[in-house]
Amino acid sequence: MVDVRLTLDHCVKCNICTTACPVAAVTPLFPGPKYVGPQAERFRLELEPMIAPEGSEAPSPDHSIDYCSGCGICSQVCPQGVKIAEINTRARAAYVGGQLPLRNQLIARPDLLGTLGTPFAPIANATLSSQPLRGVVESVLGIHAEAPLPPFAGRTFQQWASRHRRVRNAVRSVAYFHGCSTNYYEPGLGALTVQVLERNGCRVIVPRGQTCCGLPLQSNGDFPAARAAAQRLVNTLLPYAEAGFDIVATSTSCGLMLKREYIEILGLDAPEFKIVSERMWDICEYLWHLHEQGELQTDFRPVPLTMPYHAPCQQKGHGIGKPALDLFGLIPGLRVAEMTSACCGIAGTYGLKKEKYQIAMDVGAPLFAEIRATGPDVAACDSETCRWQIAHGSGVRTVHPIEVLAAAYGICDM
Repeated sequence: MVDVRLTLDHCVKCNICTTACPVAAVTPLFPGPKYVGPQAERFRLELEPMIAPEGSEAPSPDHSIDYCSGCGICSQVCPQGVKIAEINTRARAAYVGGQLPLRNQLIARPDLLGTLGTPFAPIANATLSSQPLRGVVESVLGIHAEAPLPPFAGRTFQQWASRHRRVRNAVRSVAYFHGCSTNYYEPGLGALTVQVLERNGCRVIVPRGQTCCGLPLQSNGDFPAARAAAQRLVNTLLPYAEAGFDIVATSTSCGLMLKREYIEILGLDAPEFKIVSERMWDICEYLWHLHEQGELQTDFRPVPLTMPYHAPCQQKGHGIGKPALDLFGLIPGLRVAEMTSACCGIAGTYGLKKEKYQIAMDVGAPLFAEIRATGPDVAACDSETCRWQIAHGSGVRTVHPIEVLAAAYGICDM
């Protein structure tokens, strides 16, 4: 395994990353990915033998690292292949030192929140929709009163899956990693995903006991807890990967964790992580792969809608192109506008925080305006937190690409 920290030696200080950084463009609180990344990392590496315990990383020289949103754009644009975002994520963990404030502990555990909130969904949702109560939450916990928090569905996708009768005579089997958002907030998306896969000859297995992938914990700097979460999830998915099942994910950010961030950022390179990584597919990537093999059902109905599409930062991190756009091109009547704005600003839990909410909204403002300018019927995006942010910032209903495909198959209405 290549240590991402050592890629800093390829940095030539060209500042392309800083020019592309959406956060540095809107706030002086973040001086840019080059400064807090490869430039500061040299300082940290020099200090490490003197001030860091053996086997740990030296802390960041200043707090500005905490204003990096972790969008990953800097790594994507670096012409020298420096793993800037990954270096910054590790530096934030060293800065935090595993000591998360209560707010960050809560928002970094969506499976815990989902388990607690689902049985009391009406009460929890009433609280989330009450501005006076949200104001209290902001004052006490520091979660911004206007930040886009999704309502609890009141039932889980796992409950739906346990009652669903699998198709017979399938030509292939896949395991579906649904993630926390689908399980607790968007179970309908999970049901549509299963039905779209079944329409294409798949027997869909939904492994029980799926837990959080650990991405929110990683993003907030608690690497020990993130590694523990990663181990639990990989232990759940490993039997399916070892049996040769492809594993598909509808959360493009959670899927990226399993594909490469466990290894690159958390340093989890044990055999089981590599086995699961090699079987991971983003759902649109998988469906486009079926099409390239001549195995995708393309008897789509017309979907006469105008739809802007935003490829989120984490989706771009997969390095797979934009398969959702490719799939949309197969649907008659669908008028798709690809958005050029880089980022919606939310970055998982980043934009939920009181001190970062306005930064997130300022980052996303060009995208929100671009979406509204298309005169859309609906917008599409692969990432759940980005969908919620886009709907919040633009006022346009935003769906996962699977929902569009399901409508084209006649499985649901748009």
